[in-house]
Amino acid sequence: MARPRSFDEAAVLRTARDQFWETGYAGTKVDDLAAATGLGKGSLYGAFGDKHALYLRVFDHYCAEMAESTRRQLEGPDDTAYARLSGHVHAIAESVAADRARRGCLIAKSTAECAEHDEAVAARSRRLFEDIQGHLTACIAGAQRAGDLAGGQDPARLAGLVLAVLRGLEALGKGGVEPAGIRAIAETALAVLPKP
Repeated sequence: MARPRSFDEAAVLRTARDQFWETGYAGTKVDDLAAATGLGKGSLYGAFGDKHALYLRVFDHYCAEMAESTRRQLEGPDDTAYARLSGHVHAIAESVAADRARRGCLIAKSTAECAEHDEAVAARSRRLFEDIQGHLTACIAGAQRAGDLAGGQDPARLAGLVLAVLRGLEALGKGGVEPAGIRAIAETALAVLPKP
């Protein structure tokens, strides 16, 4: 009979996530993960598989959290849809502006480092971006129905534009663009959405 695990799996996954986030996939060695989590290599392999399997587990969990957080921020009645959209864009901009260590987003880091050569990471990233664009589309459509944004424009295309701006803010922040510049881009993105 297998021994029960004597560690907090969620805590280990958070620690592994932080290690990958800090040093990237390629830059993270199994020894680094073992040291950070306090588990031996054998325990890590036994619980999570190899480094790639652990990375995908961490990445999946982070993507799920990101999709759920976006859904919570954007979902709601039409009469407050534009306020939720604006709040979401401003929250992302503020998060990027506050990241003075230029840590960036784990999604952006993972897709930049791995997606070109790792179809599993690419597929998970695509699913996340589709989820986020779906939530943005629904929110923009709600703002159109409420009369806060002009109708007649495809909400999915507008959502794609907003998604591209938000993902771009991450890259700009990582590149050292000043907080005022990040905030100005967010304001401009909202300003160019078609008003009634």
